[in-house]
Amino acid sequence: MRFTRSGGATGAGPADWFTGTVFMEGIRNPDGQSAVGATHVRFAPGARTAWHRHPKGQTLYVTDGIGYVGTRDGQVQEIRPGDVVYVEPGEEHWHGATPDRFMAHVAIQEADDDGQVVTWLEHVSDTEYRRA
Repeated sequence: MRFTRSGGATGAGPADWFTGTVFMEGIRNPDGQSAVGATHVRFAPGARTAWHRHPKGQTLYVTDGIGYVGTRDGQVQEIRPGDVVYVEPGEEHWHGATPDRFMAHVAIQEADDDGQVVTWLEHVSDTEYRRA
């Protein structure tokens, strides 16, 4: 058993990956014992990810606030605390806060055989975000 005390650094989400103010706290990175990685991500109102995909899929567990998750076919779903979203492997998607509420989630994903967990794409446009 491995135990990690809380107190790790909170970092700003990179501008290449996010629109708006986002903070991230790593929970675990894939390593030699497990391919699973997890991060606690907090989105300010209106903040969101860029389009992206995961080779082994992704699970989102919403911990606070109200947000959205959207797919390339134009579907946007509202998400709230306790909701669990599973994104299929390779499915291009985005997620973030609503325009007037914060949202936080734990993002869980698995690395592929090359250690890849995500491929980042272009930013979600304001038009795509407003479809919600």
